[in-house]
Amino acid sequence: MAHFENITIEKGMYQTKGGLTQALEQLDPSENYVGTSLEGLDAFSRQLKRFDIRVSGSGSDCVEKFFQTSNSAALFPEYIGRAVRQGMERANILPELVATVTDIEGMDYRSIASTPSEDDRDLKVVAEGAAIPQTTVSTKENLVKLHKRGRMLVASYEALRFQRLDLFTVTLNQIGAHIARAQIRDAVDVLLNGDGNGNAADNVSAATSGTVSYGDLVALWAAMSPYELNTILAPTGVMQQILSLQQMQDAQAGLEFHGTGKMITPLGATLLHAPEVTAGTVIGLDKNCALEMVQAGGVVTDYDKLIDRQLERAAITCTAGFAKIFDEATMTLS
Repeated sequence: MAHFENITIEKGMYQTKGGLTQALEQLDPSENYVGTSLEGLDAFSRQLKRFDIRVSGSGSDCVEKFFQTSNSAALFPEYIGRAVRQGMERANILPELVATVTDIEGMDYRSIASTPSEDDRDLKVVAEGAAIPQTTVSTKENLVKLHKRGRMLVASYEALRFQRLDLFTVTLNQIGAHIARAQIRDAVDVLLNGDGNGNAADNVSAATSGTVSYGDLVALWAAMSPYELNTILAPTGVMQQILSLQQMQDAQAGLEFHGTGKMITPLGATLLHAPEVTAGTVIGLDKNCALEMVQAGGVVTDYDKLIDRQLERAAITCTAGFAKIFDEATMTLS
């Protein structure tokens, strides 16, 4: 078991499963620091403390602090990746849409499907000696389409060496936010048009084209049965219409919106603003069983260039795709 101040950090650690943080955790488990002043820090954060690198706050260090030693320079790509992931989390509504996340190591992935009929859903009494009804689960015909999203970070060490890390973090956060928005567009496209296996969402027609009334939302709720309508995605124009409904102006809904910024609907579903949705369209879904997110490797940074060449041009990418789980758990209203 190595003490965190004596660990040799190499760029090859990024190639291990789980990346640098997992490699450091294996050498320096966080459980060994329970009850100490370092409790609550993970292995990477302890390395920042080892080299006295402060990445946030008014007293944050300059970028050049990472490159004082070869060991501290090897921490820089992980700092980049964490700042990008932080930006993704702040701008990301995918946790409100995705039922499960599947991590894969390759680029080919085929999801599974189960399409029960009305008769299959009815769990009838099984007589003695009779066959038990079956639910068939099979792999889908087409692979999940994975999209690589990212940005090329172009800068020289000389241009950034005296910049504070907290300011640099803001830039990286924005890169993460842009990646998150792109992934949301991918998720919305799959919800609307399917994942290539002939499973586009069924539509409920609004009573009056171009407008959304409370009665339309009730119709959407009814069409979702036996699934639960617990999440609603709407573009800006439709959001304004929903928030202007008389049913949204009662005291409890107003208190929730004005006090926390969280928007609800009269039907109890979570209302999410998604400019990526087609204008005039509402997507209703059961977030517990509608969408699967497939990702290959999470946020990946070009660590060789970041360490050896002190920035120059380095790619920050994230590869992910989406698949429907139960097709009828998603409906549209337009």
